Amino acid sequence: MSSKEVILSKYRRNIKQKFDMPSLDDIKAVTYPDPLLQFTTMTECVGGHVVEVKEGQNINQMIKELYPDAKEIASNLPEITIATRNPDTIESAQALNGTDVGIIRGKFGVAENACIWIPQQMKEKAVCFISENLIILLPKSQIVNNMHEAYKRIEFDQTYDGYGTFISGPSKTADIAQVLVMGAQAARSVTVLLLPE
Repeated sequence: MSSKEVILSKYRRNIKQKFDMPSLDDIKAVTYPDPLLQFTTMTECVGGHVVEVKEGQNINQMIKELYPDAKEIASNLPEITIATRNPDTIESAQALNGTDVGIIRGKFGVAENACIWIPQQMKEKAVCFISENLIILLPKSQIVNNMHEAYKRIEFDQTYDGYGTFISGPSKTADIAQVLVMGAQAARSVTVLLLPE
């Protein structure tokens, strides 16, 4: 038995009273007249940026214009032809160190808080967190109102052990002297490229 299982079994033995999970059926979750507009507004509020990709627009050219000084670009997405590193073919996560721009795909966004569901679709998920700047490709038709709707849509790709995460804007903290620091634990900037229908 792993140490995790030993710890959990000790907790289970010491539970004196059990309660049923409450029903979530009666909860009135927030909805928006225009979830896409709310998502865009919230993304800007949390420090991210939203750029709408027009039909026929060259995504690779857009990325070059957004990050003209980027030398190391990591992505395994087939449409990203400017990538210099592929998180599927590198030897270890450490090989992603020094990535200027990481480009990943989001499944859906949440209007309520600007979270984007990112299932692990690459061998080394470190690209989501080690990149200085993160670009998330997201179909603009895939925006839900709230986290209640979001949790119903979560699916895991078992190829990569069923890992996934929500990302909302750049990493930031103001723990020390209430000074806002961007990129404290992950990307300094997050740009959401909204793809056409």
